[in-house]
Amino acid sequence: MTRLGAADVIDEPSHPRVRAARRCHSAAGRAKTGRFLAEGPASVREALAEPGVVIEVFATEEWLANAPAGGPGVDPDLTLHRVSERVLAAVAETRRPQGVVAVCRDVTVSLDALLACSPRLVVVLAEVRDPGNAGTIIRTADAAGADGVVLTTASVDPLGGKCVRSTAGSLFHLPIVVGQPVEVLDRLREAGFSVLAAHGSASTDLVEADSSGLLGRPTAWVVGNEAHGVPNAYLDAADQAVRVPMHGRAESLNVSVAAAVCLYASASAHRR
Repeated sequence: MTRLGAADVIDEPSHPRVRAARRCHSAAGRAKTGRFLAEGPASVREALAEPGVVIEVFATEEWLANAPAGGPGVDPDLTLHRVSERVLAAVAETRRPQGVVAVCRDVTVSLDALLACSPRLVVVLAEVRDPGNAGTIIRTADAAGADGVVLTTASVDPLGGKCVRSTAGSLFHLPIVVGQPVEVLDRLREAGFSVLAAHGSASTDLVEADSSGLLGRPTAWVVGNEAHGVPNAYLDAADQAVRVPMHGRAESLNVSVAAAVCLYASASAHRR
């Protein structure tokens, strides 16, 4: 953090920069400004590591006094606002902010941009509406070495505060595509992917899919809505449905857990 640009001091929550940052609290504000907030040390650190992403940073004196010296190299014109606790609370979305908030440029990309990177493993969130689940899936996709995440129409905004925090910085590590209709599965298939829908009633389970060699191919996993699973339109458009085997008595898995199991199974197959 010590390499940020010259500091301004903001003492009032009514300051124009604070009011501008607060517009990022709403989906409409994020869409209009093309900006969103990264809150907390982990998210801000990962945002700063990506050139051109962070526009400005709001931080308390206490946080700055305890921050590690020699932060990542960033745009020298980036502005650091030193603020009081009450000003940071006005900027942040959480009740107890952790000392630092960054205003970031929209990091989502087009589907064409994702496909141009020759991905081999992606996950498609089909009408996943819970921001915590979506953020956890993005974080898991990053950890599993996936090449991108696609969110369909009617899925949650990945740039919303809770979703950003749930990614723990992974939002800045891999391409995120938003607002895609069901036809995105056709585009993925044309790009060479096997499109697999994670579905609890599928006749083929994950072990069978792995042993048959299916998981070794470039794969797009489709995971579905928390209440209703993968919507029928996406099931119909997938190449095959695959279920996670349930060896105990639980009826189903949380969508983020199911996504993790499927992504790691494919990642292991690819590495073999």
